[in-house]
Amino acid sequence: MAPGAARRVLEGQRAAPGMVLGRARLQLAHQHAIDGTPLPADAIDGELARLDTALAATRAELAELRQRLHGALAHEAEPFLDTHALILDDPELRRGLIEMIRQGRYRAGAALVAQRDRLIEVFRRMDDPYLRAREDDLSHVIARVLDALERGGHQGERRIAARLGEILVTENPSPAELATLARHGLRGVIATAGSSYSHAAILARSLHLPMLCNVADAAAALADGDLVLLDGEDGLAIAHPAAQDLAALRQWQRAQAARPRPTPRPAVPARTRDGETVALYANAELPGEIAEARVLGAVGIGLYRTELLYLRQPALPGEDEQYAALRELMLALDGAPATLRTLDLGADKAIDTGLDMPAEDNPALGVRGVRHGLRHPAILRTQLRAMLRAAQLGPLRILLPMVTLAEEIAAVRAHAQACLAELHAEGVPAPQTLPPLGAMVEVPAAALGVRALLEHCDFLAIGTNDLTQYVLAADRNQGALAGLYDPRHPALLRLVARVAGAARRAGKPLSVCGEIAGDAGALPLLLALGIRELSMLPARIPAARAVVENADCTSLRAVVPRLLRATSRAEIEALLCKLQQP
Repeated sequence: MAPGAARRVLEGQRAAPGMVLGRARLQLAHQHAIDGTPLPADAIDGELARLDTALAATRAELAELRQRLHGALAHEAEPFLDTHALILDDPELRRGLIEMIRQGRYRAGAALVAQRDRLIEVFRRMDDPYLRAREDDLSHVIARVLDALERGGHQGERRIAARLGEILVTENPSPAELATLARHGLRGVIATAGSSYSHAAILARSLHLPMLCNVADAAAALADGDLVLLDGEDGLAIAHPAAQDLAALRQWQRAQAARPRPTPRPAVPARTRDGETVALYANAELPGEIAEARVLGAVGIGLYRTELLYLRQPALPGEDEQYAALRELMLALDGAPATLRTLDLGADKAIDTGLDMPAEDNPALGVRGVRHGLRHPAILRTQLRAMLRAAQLGPLRILLPMVTLAEEIAAVRAHAQACLAELHAEGVPAPQTLPPLGAMVEVPAAALGVRALLEHCDFLAIGTNDLTQYVLAADRNQGALAGLYDPRHPALLRLVARVAGAARRAGKPLSVCGEIAGDAGALPLLLALGIRELSMLPARIPAARAVVENADCTSLRAVVPRLLRATSRAEIEALLCKLQQP
């Protein structure tokens, strides 16, 4: 420790596991000078040309970065670079910018910032934390274009200093920046903002690069060159670590060295020590996630979100457009199964889309999911027709969100049967019978009335994210309620047990696709309650497989009576500790 330098522990959110020691390198966010004065009418054409030149330079930068990456790094980074390229080439984004410049007399930089801020507000109103984190991608792309504008459209990157042995301290790195720095020997990342759902965090996990996010005071507490121990296991950054900290690092390194190296796994179910099989699926919505899921051994896609098709444009996507996206999914899966969730956008998410959804005081309890579909059958049937056409290309299931009543499932089934008859009459390739139709259990009434649902559906999927917030009356996006929002609450576990028992007696498949499905520490609880299908973020599959393969379901079932009698989270945690002991 340097003379006078005091040890200091900073807390953050775990984004990528691991422990590393390195020197801090602060990278302050670049502030763009935005000219907000109105654009003269005779300068409009020139400003549009500036914008197009900056867009072209940004495309060239991304293409050049893609070419500079090689081997495993290129494989891991390519999906995220693809996402940024798609944002950059979005025709609606460019049309909006042109309209602002031509009609609103915005300068190019001001138009980019206004478009970014408008779209970020849409993302921030979303319930799904993964979708909310997509605002980072938008911000990173717009920042690149603003950089190019300031350079007069000349291609170029900020110079990357040597990163060997350094830990980057920054606000919110982009995946492109992270890929570049990883080539220069970066050891880890401490982000003062960001999310564990960001593409930078996903890439860091893929590259085994320890990362923390939301370390709010890191920029003020650390200086260039400070020695930092980044502990991605416990979510800590220790400035000027003491002898006991370095001893803990060495102990962790020895433990890692003793572990057998993981190898790519085939897409087969995991098997517990006593021979029970558990199917590990992935949640996905982007091509990169599908590719990642296949590499990591997912047996299929357990939750495919369809909302992005509606968020990309102000007009509703047609049947052919939806089918084209689903066709790419099914071809990428090459025979592996997919569960397609129908549209689940509430009024808070539908701003600037083609969906006619009036504002609601409480969108989480409003007209969303299957409720919206049954009130707008033309939108629902367009989506069902596209899904039925895709069912010719591989095994798929159709999952209905926000189900409350068995009658809702019956009504959608009638629509699906009618759509199938239409496709047959039109000579459009479609299966002879309906693919399995299932319901999400995310409303307390669905869990309590699960037997009625099972009479009308072919399978169930428990969405623990929404079910938790509805049962506990705790907004999962409200930081002040983070201590209350916990899917391991006794009430939640009793509902999961109720649904699992009913599905087992009915002989129908049941999966869990909420965050708890990818929580390695909580998986023994789900296994004890009889859950044998889990769907999670692709990056969490290896850890989940390791937990499953080390589990003994016979022993886990023995603690279920105590588990269901628990009256507090403390009791649940104590049982969980026992379940995790070898």
